[in-house]
Amino acid sequence: MNIRLATTEDIDQLIRMRWDFTLEDYPEMVQNANGYTSFEQECREFLVQAIAGERWHIWIAEKDGQVVSHMYIELIEKVPRPGRITRPFAYMTNVYTIPEWRGKGVGGKLLSQINTWVKDNNYEFVIVWPSDEGTEFYKRHGYKQCQDPLEFVPS
Repeated sequence: MNIRLATTEDIDQLIRMRWDFTLEDYPEMVQNANGYTSFEQECREFLVQAIAGERWHIWIAEKDGQVVSHMYIELIEKVPRPGRITRPFAYMTNVYTIPEWRGKGVGGKLLSQINTWVKDNNYEFVIVWPSDEGTEFYKRHGYKQCQDPLEFVPS
């Protein structure tokens, strides 16, 4: 198993995995979408920019050239505060392992690598909003429940 940052050569697989992830968890969203072609174009544009930039870090686990799991990290800069060094924090999202690789430790290895990377780069913390099923997975890897943030959704 190879764990590394994604490159542009992984984009086609990442697009398909995002589609499959949505289809698996939210089939009604895919049914109401304009189809794979329009999604593929939008997702490709995002991934090209994300991989080329410094804000997003897309970690993947691959086996024999197949991406089997991924976790996306967005670095969030904080406003400086007097009296302390200001470091960015990491927002983790789009965590997905293809079904045939679940329960085999792939996600744990990927998350452990990310945790080491976060520590080595002195990021302040990682925040993730897991599904109900995913909460125990994160707790096993050192994540703790925190208070829910407030949210405003414009109508």
